[in-house]
Amino acid sequence: MTNVIDIVLVAFVIYQFLMLVRGTRAAPMLVGVAAVALGFYIARVGRLTTLSWLVSTLLPYVVFALIVVFQAELRHALANLGSRITLSRAANSESDAYDDIVLAANLFSQNQTGALIVIEREIGLRTYIESGVPLDARLSYDLLATIFRPSAPLHDGAVIVQKDRIAAAACFLPLSMNPVLSTQMGTRHRAGIGITEETDAIAVIVSEETGAISLAVAGNFERDLTVEQLRERLSTLLRRYVPPTTLPTPIAGDTEEIEEQRTAGRNPDESYTPGVDR
Repeated sequence: MTNVIDIVLVAFVIYQFLMLVRGTRAAPMLVGVAAVALGFYIARVGRLTTLSWLVSTLLPYVVFALIVVFQAELRHALANLGSRITLSRAANSESDAYDDIVLAANLFSQNQTGALIVIEREIGLRTYIESGVPLDARLSYDLLATIFRPSAPLHDGAVIVQKDRIAAAACFLPLSMNPVLSTQMGTRHRAGIGITEETDAIAVIVSEETGAISLAVAGNFERDLTVEQLRERLSTLLRRYVPPTTLPTPIAGDTEEIEEQRTAGRNPDESYTPGVDR
């Protein structure tokens, strides 16, 4: 019975590890690690003295190298493990107005206004909040629409939401370096995916070029969502009911302003630019 439990636990650990690195930049690196392990095995079996000595000498340093190379994945795994052990996920108050994010995303999609909204969960985003302009204002549809208005000084960056408040706007976010992502993906989308690779946050992204609504969670990217699909996904991820509300109609003034910027030749999906080289 003990052997069965041992095998099941080892299989579970291996499975969770593979799920963690799947689709990330760590996956190709594992091939290199496997090649080194294979070389070590061949050296031992074939009694290749020199190669065996070389591998044995370098092996202690390889452990530290792996920690450095996989630091992002290890940090993400330990954060998830800590959240599960502490069971610290508590239900927020019913007054949390996350339906305003759905309403705002619908407006941005209709007007093809670029937007990046990050929702904090268990892992704090203080580092990224301090990189932007602090607001500490109640989350509302009107405030989001004002922040991401193309002529607004804070539109070029990310908004970070903590519970029912907007903590900061125009925030800097880490760009995803995942080689699997399309080269056509703009900086805004890479920033949205990047923050979800580093933390357990949720990123709602609206393309300025197409108006498509996307969602990034745990480094995974869901694109071309409808407003109803976004509402359902947020309801599931945040474990609360996001009620359906009447969607607003596009504002004519906003549409004309966006079209003027479009004719000026600005590249839409590269508008997330604060402090980041494209």
